[in-house]
Amino acid sequence: MLATNKMPKARTLYDYPTYWAECYGRAPFLPMSRAEMDELGWDSCDIIVVTGDAYVDHPSFGMAIVGRLLEAQGFRVGIISQPDWHDKSAFEALGAPNLFFGVTAGNMDSMINRYTADRKIRSDDAYSPNDIGGKRPDRSSVVYSHRCREAFTDTPVVIGGIEASLRRIAHYDYWQDKVRHSILTDAKADMLVYGNGERAIVEIAHRLAAGQNIKQMHDIRGTAMMIEDIPEDWIVIDSSKVDKPGRIEQPVNPYVVPEYEAQGEGKACQDSAPKAPEENNTQVLNFMSSEERRAIRQNKRDKTVLRLPSFDMVTHDKALYAHANRVLHLETNPGNARALVQNQGGQKLWLNPPPIPLTTEEMDYVFDQPYARVPHPHYGDARIPAYEMIRFSVNIMRGCFGGCTFCSITEHEGRVIQNRSQESIIKEIETIRDEVPGFTGVISDLGGPTANMYRLACKSREIEANCRLPSCVYPDVCSNLNTDHSSLIQLYKTARELPGIKKVLIASGLRYDLAIKSPEYVEELVTHHVGGYLKIAPEHTERGPLDKMMKPGIGAYDEFKSMFEEFTKKAGKKQFLIPYFIAAHPGTTDADMMNLALWLKSNGFRADQVQNFYPSPMATATTMYHTGKNPLKRVKRDSEDVPVPKSGAKRKLHKAFLRYHDSDNWPMLREALKSMGRVDLIGNGKHHLIPTYQPKAGKGYQSARSKNSSPVERRKGRGAGSKIREGQILSQHTGLPPREVN
Repeated sequence: MLATNKMPKARTLYDYPTYWAECYGRAPFLPMSRAEMDELGWDSCDIIVVTGDAYVDHPSFGMAIVGRLLEAQGFRVGIISQPDWHDKSAFEALGAPNLFFGVTAGNMDSMINRYTADRKIRSDDAYSPNDIGGKRPDRSSVVYSHRCREAFTDTPVVIGGIEASLRRIAHYDYWQDKVRHSILTDAKADMLVYGNGERAIVEIAHRLAAGQNIKQMHDIRGTAMMIEDIPEDWIVIDSSKVDKPGRIEQPVNPYVVPEYEAQGEGKACQDSAPKAPEENNTQVLNFMSSEERRAIRQNKRDKTVLRLPSFDMVTHDKALYAHANRVLHLETNPGNARALVQNQGGQKLWLNPPPIPLTTEEMDYVFDQPYARVPHPHYGDARIPAYEMIRFSVNIMRGCFGGCTFCSITEHEGRVIQNRSQESIIKEIETIRDEVPGFTGVISDLGGPTANMYRLACKSREIEANCRLPSCVYPDVCSNLNTDHSSLIQLYKTARELPGIKKVLIASGLRYDLAIKSPEYVEELVTHHVGGYLKIAPEHTERGPLDKMMKPGIGAYDEFKSMFEEFTKKAGKKQFLIPYFIAAHPGTTDADMMNLALWLKSNGFRADQVQNFYPSPMATATTMYHTGKNPLKRVKRDSEDVPVPKSGAKRKLHKAFLRYHDSDNWPMLREALKSMGRVDLIGNGKHHLIPTYQPKAGKGYQSARSKNSSPVERRKGRGAGSKIREGQILSQHTGLPPREVN
């Protein structure tokens, strides 16, 4: 009988014997100075976390989660926050850690944090005191790692966080417009932790404490390291070519239990699963029969590694780059993912399969740690915008099974939803109510990467473990997906009925294509949890770009809008939907943007601030941007060419279509419409997109604050709302909830 995949089991986070240093107790704040260490009675730190963010002791900040979790394991953890990177002295401030340096750029990729989509330097940084930019270097993980090595040569360095996750293999870098090595190679660190790092970082800490050498830790899921040779007892699937790569997309139909599938083919299960070859030598599967490959993939996945095209190959061959990206994304399900190996210029980069998702009990364990929930006292009265945004919000889950190609949540947090218990969430709300300074009774958000995936999952754990599809909701909501929102509805009701809680708002990104499956949820949301305006992201109206985004058609938006308006009227309220859109996404033509502009005008929307597509490292849409190929399908030399609005002029034009109402854009749009043969859209009637006349200087388009604009238009003209939109775009690229990015 064919073996069926089940989600592998992992050691629970609270199942480790605590380290001897637990006798020091828990720190009110993790120390940032020698003086604080002295007050705690510490002569040294076991682990030092170096971060590009200001240290906020809150579970929305990575350094706090990692630090408090390691502290709960008994380790003494220090924080070096936003150090001066120009020399090693700042990295010597707490002395040498006994076990390792943990290095992270922070809650955002440092390049996305520093530069706009047009590669212009930002003057602000929401994760820095007083919103001041320039407090972290470009490619922070690389720079910090080098300084740690300079400060203490023999101390292990482990890099992690979003920047490490998104750059773990050879990747296209938008800012240099070239393919870069894995960040592990550039940083010269000992190990890279990707994805949700709790399991890996706890395992690394305990192994180092037990005296193991970090160079020998090759079996920890969710990690990457450099190796000299592939172990001899591993089976190698060579997938370094597009002409005849090792097959990576099958064998299992994830919606059919394998034994029934075999019977359906007229064969007994045992007949369709020939015995796998002996494992005493490394085996390359290109030279095996399809039946042998199938048996090996089903029975020996834990000893199978896929060989990706090398760094040199993906640098010089865009088809191979797209192929490598496709392989990577097909190996993201922790239930069936295999190890990957990629040559990085003489060295071999080894990536273990993704970490096993945390259970509800483990999620509670992580979020129930004694966080101070405020910035470290070191910052005094300084304002940290990212903290202010999440101060009164609660993270209820992780992950997203949406699979949007421009988003990096799948690459970082994964598509299996990890939920907290209602009891833990309610406890955190009560803590905010009773202890967080300045609380006025309003919870600003109750969500995560998405607002309404809490406790949603595949109906079958076996199907979930076997599935290799990149999305559970594209091209339509999967029939095997449980879309029951009752747990979330009950959570909302319980939260809003707590004493001292006046309002619970929902600000995370809403999957409206899921919401329409539960009218009861939409009614609860609209009646009690909308603060006048609800922001959702159709992203486009045309199938061309939507298919490349893996987003639903505009019909799902129309259906949700109808429900929203119905329940708003029933509640006797005045509330508005604010849809957001991306310009210049791969797959978008000038005609697509023109049609979107016509849709916006016909629906009365005027956007003051709009966002161009931002190619973040390793995202599928970024691969389309770089290669012009579509990795959502098997990549071949003659694969579909994806239209990419890449030039500055083209990106500017697409952005101008979104702001069709701005007179500054009219000359450009007139020329574009003429070249497209659509002069019929130039005129002074209501059915025209832009007028024939050009206003005199100083008398053109006024902001949407004008007295004739609708409430929705006025709202869209506010600077705060505009900045939040940019945060949402960035959050989709960083894998963080929108409230965690300003």
